[in-house]
Amino acid sequence: MEASSEQQKKSENSSSSSSSKLLLYSYWQSSCSWRVRFALSLKGLPYEYKPVNIRKGEQFSPDFKRLNPLHFVPVLVDGGIVVSDSYAILQYLEDKYPQRPLLPADPRLKALNLQKHLEEKVGPEESLSFAQSNIEKGLLALEMLLKDFASRYATGDEVYMADVFLAPQIAVSTTRFNINMSKFPTLSRLYESYKILPELEASSPERQPDAVR
Repeated sequence: MEASSEQQKKSENSSSSSSSKLLLYSYWQSSCSWRVRFALSLKGLPYEYKPVNIRKGEQFSPDFKRLNPLHFVPVLVDGGIVVSDSYAILQYLEDKYPQRPLLPADPRLKALNLQKHLEEKVGPEESLSFAQSNIEKGLLALEMLLKDFASRYATGDEVYMADVFLAPQIAVSTTRFNINMSKFPTLSRLYESYKILPELEASSPERQPDAVR
């Protein structure tokens, strides 16, 4: 029993040591960064926040270029492993840190989760009307995909990867782009469930150390 207990302590210490190595390069207003912060919070993984000010062009600095030559946030550093792109980061976290799974075991629901995201293709140079038009097209597609599946959350009564993508997307759509969510009743109902999650609140842009208030 003592040997088993000692092995368990070593395993826990190893897991804690591994988790403590996590660094997240993020920008507070990036919805792609938000979804990663949300996932880390759901999984209970501590990390060090490394702000990258996109508006000041810090993503083009030599140091950041060495991490991600494509100059995008977020970037996750886990020891000697560097992962960029929010989707790839979520997949990595799911494989490396299986606690609190973000993908359901059911193959159909798992496939559905992997369809639920919109790429962040709207830049600051686009007009508001152009941004709204593109965002609404994406939200309409998601509304149609989810209307026959949605329960408390997107694919059931647990928060999964689809929700990790959806919650920041809907929040940004309403607050930054003034999208009228009454057109999307399923997504609106889901967002009401997301808003009370402490993990979403903790990962929100306004709670980040680089937030401009």
